[in-house]
Amino acid sequence: MFAAAASVLVAGFLVYAYRSIIPPPPKVCGSPNGPPVASPRIKLKDGRHLSYRERGVPIENAKYKVILVHGFDSSKDIYLPLSQDVMEEMGLYVLTFDRAGYGESDPNPDRSVKSEAFDIQELADQLQLGAKFYVIGVSIGTYSIWACLKYIPHRIAGATLVVPVLNFWWPSFPPKLANEVFRNQLKRDQVKLSIAHHMPGLVYWWMTQKLFPYCAILQRHPILFTKRDVATVMEMSKVPNPDEHKIRQQGMHESLNRDIIVHFGTWEFDPMELKNPFPNNEASVYLWEGHEDKLVPFELQRYIAKKLPWIKYHEVPDGGHLMIHEKGLCEAIFRELLLGEEPSI
Repeated sequence: MFAAAASVLVAGFLVYAYRSIIPPPPKVCGSPNGPPVASPRIKLKDGRHLSYRERGVPIENAKYKVILVHGFDSSKDIYLPLSQDVMEEMGLYVLTFDRAGYGESDPNPDRSVKSEAFDIQELADQLQLGAKFYVIGVSIGTYSIWACLKYIPHRIAGATLVVPVLNFWWPSFPPKLANEVFRNQLKRDQVKLSIAHHMPGLVYWWMTQKLFPYCAILQRHPILFTKRDVATVMEMSKVPNPDEHKIRQQGMHESLNRDIIVHFGTWEFDPMELKNPFPNNEASVYLWEGHEDKLVPFELQRYIAKKLPWIKYHEVPDGGHLMIHEKGLCEAIFRELLLGEEPSI
């Protein structure tokens, strides 16, 4: 009897452990049990779909064509405080898209840093952006920009990385500096990032367990937001986003968790070993950082800027993580990239 009871307990524990570790299948948009498709999409060569949104002037009238890549827990509907008048003045066409697994874009269980660059290239080709286009990445979405600089630099007319999330395990970081900065992260995020890098199969469990704090940004920890960030959030709240609920509608694992796994895993290359993709100054790369940003440590951004002197580095003294959503800074970021205007910060 005891042996039978023990067997039942062991079996129950194994079932519980399996359900805790293995994520449920995604609810793919357009599938019988998935959310409906309401936005325009393209079909990629591998059969997946990417959902997109166009802003600014019509593409056939555009002087500048920009693909902007959203960050963590965001979508193609990212808040951009650029007025239609400004975009018309600049002749600007902005293309945003739901990265794989977000919004209405199909999940990609094989998503990698490299695959992001080729998703962008296919999107640009199918929408006929031309031989070259500009790219801007925000927060964790900047790993797509690093990938573009590595794998498709011949397609890039210029690039900007805005508050780019770092990978503490990039080989070129001095171990002492990387460890010191890593230890300044909140404990819950130290655990989250360590699991993503060393044991990615446990990310789903960590992000869904209720025993410990699991992710500062999803739990809206107040330490992450600077005064400027708080003011920016207040401004953003005045502009409703009726489709915000769609960001995670296909499941948290193939959107948020997959982002964490890819970005903090082992990359196919070290960004700090990249050669200048524009040796003849035919294009420029910019990096914007907020000195007060609690999510992205400025110490490591400065090290990247030192290692890659061909990147033009800006550090906003009281800037936080939401700079792309500030009207003045957002416009300055675009004007610098497209017009070469020197920002006043």
